[in-house]
Amino acid sequence: MRASRLVSLLLLLQTKGRMTAQALADELEVSVRTIYRDVESLHAAGVPLYGDAGPAGGYQLIDGYRTRLTGLTEQEAESLFLAGLPGPAAELGLGDAVSAAQLKLMAALPSSMRDRATRMTERFHLDAPAWYSDPERSPFLGLVADAVWQQRLLEVSYRRWQAPEDVTRVLRPLGLVLKAGRWYLVALGSTRISTYRVAQIQAASVLDETFERPAGFDLATHWAESLQDFQSRQFTGEAVLRLTARGWESFASHVLPAVARAAEESAVPDGERVRVTIPIESIGHAGGMVLRMGAEVEVLAPDELREHVTSVVRQLASIYAD
Repeated sequence: MRASRLVSLLLLLQTKGRMTAQALADELEVSVRTIYRDVESLHAAGVPLYGDAGPAGGYQLIDGYRTRLTGLTEQEAESLFLAGLPGPAAELGLGDAVSAAQLKLMAALPSSMRDRATRMTERFHLDAPAWYSDPERSPFLGLVADAVWQQRLLEVSYRRWQAPEDVTRVLRPLGLVLKAGRWYLVALGSTRISTYRVAQIQAASVLDETFERPAGFDLATHWAESLQDFQSRQFTGEAVLRLTARGWESFASHVLPAVARAAEESAVPDGERVRVTIPIESIGHAGGMVLRMGAEVEVLAPDELREHVTSVVRQLASIYAD
């Protein structure tokens, strides 16, 4: 642990230049007294490190000195694909590995490239979760990720949306996907590859038995095809709506991209309003979307949707009349 900290201290000075003892202590999450001891150890090892006192002081390596202790550990190398996603990296238990790998890479870069990389991290940030929702709590994510990595069978107790709700499955875990702040497990069951929401796993254990991945399986390709298949099965009917100018302007913010595209392609003027034809998942789902938009939208068809909205409006009127 201490040897790793000494290397990190050395790489910090090599990457950032002059740093105070307090700044080093904050970066390494230790006390200032510990930094003093570590600096003495580096001195004793022959590292050309010197310090200046005063407000503008701090520790600094002699110009031109560069350590070659930049080799990545296996875990640090594995974590590099998550370098831009500190939150998900931490969820997978790789937060420290990502930080260490980034520090080693920065230390290995020439000064000109290091400056560009620093500006990149200062000016661009990727936030994975969607608006108005927090990342899901997935207590078994680390265990699932371990099973994916080691290609070992995974036994899970899983809560589904349909009966029977609680089921037990033995899965061949093929990969993990982060979508809008939610983790999904792609796994081969007894007969087919399915997707499981990791937050719905109620219990899990990694079995000793390993498995062979399906020949030619590509996680990114499978995920893209799964999304396309889901969207093709998602919509079961159509609805015709008439929107006010204000409703038409905000319509895309209330619906899925596929619905917004359909509305754009089918839009025709209808007096001072706009008439559109859109795909819908169900009467209940479409009714909720229409009601959210209030008087800015009118349902023209189908009759079932119009009757559903009318019924809900009457119930609301009755509640507030009382």
